Amino acid sequence: MNRISANATSSEAILSVRNVSKSFPVGGFGSRRRIDAVKDVSFDLRRGEIVGLVGESGSGKSTIARILARLEQPSAGEILFEGEDLLKYERRGASRSYRRRVQMVFQDPFASLNPAKRVEQILQRPLVVHRKASGRTEVHERIIQIMDTVGLSENMLWSFPHELSGGQRQRVAIARVLAVDPEIILADEPTSMLDVSVRIGILNLIRQICTERSISMLYITHDLASARYIADTTIVMLDGRLIEGGESLELMTNPMHPYTRRLLAAVPDPRKDLSLVPNFHSAPGWRGAPTQLQWFSSAHWASMPSSTLRTSR
Repeated sequence: MNRISANATSSEAILSVRNVSKSFPVGGFGSRRRIDAVKDVSFDLRRGEIVGLVGESGSGKSTIARILARLEQPSAGEILFEGEDLLKYERRGASRSYRRRVQMVFQDPFASLNPAKRVEQILQRPLVVHRKASGRTEVHERIIQIMDTVGLSENMLWSFPHELSGGQRQRVAIARVLAVDPEIILADEPTSMLDVSVRIGILNLIRQICTERSISMLYITHDLASARYIADTTIVMLDGRLIEGGESLELMTNPMHPYTRRLLAAVPDPRKDLSLVPNFHSAPGWRGAPTQLQWFSSAHWASMPSSTLRTSR
């Protein structure tokens, strides 16, 4: 079982994923073929911690988020929420309590917001549904407070999503999540569709919110630079499996798995000689090869291809 931390125990983790797998049918009606999107994934998310889940498109990152949001049912494994097996006591889907405590920020803020509703109406609904405020005055005051938290002015309350910039729409999406006082936020590529100039503002906002409110976050991205900036811990995913994990600074400074090294080499750097960037199409035969879990420190592990294992530590 892969762990992101050697000393992360079940009692410390607010959410634990244990040997979770997810497969989908392929080939059309009547076909028995299935493809494994997630394979035997395990990690812990501790209270107040930001875990970065990094990997290329199709690696299974968003499937993990959808499973934790209870939008998908895993094919195998356990999800422990505060030590309780979620899949056993909520077999038919997430309860209202779980949906309030575990919220999701989607990649496309425009698609996730109702285009026919004004910002005030968008923020009203979660407050009313989850009974976080009652009465028109209290609801309005709570909305103003949330808007201020995410850095939006009161005059935007009467705007429709299409009248806002991409960064403003994502701030509204974050405000909607904060309206119900979540304990965990699943952020699926929250900055990938935004202009580069506004991404840092959203990352700073996310970090500030998690720190001030002790919110745990699973931050999903293909961008190692943003994971290093925001995440306490980073885990790397390839072909549905976790292949490396550890404290973000240590992992980025001293990556051990060949795939992690190639991801870091692909991070844009104007000072880099492009001739030195590895060619993924000529990757060696470690992809899909047998692996063995190896620890490099108390907070850094990698599922190393057998051909690259060190003979000594």
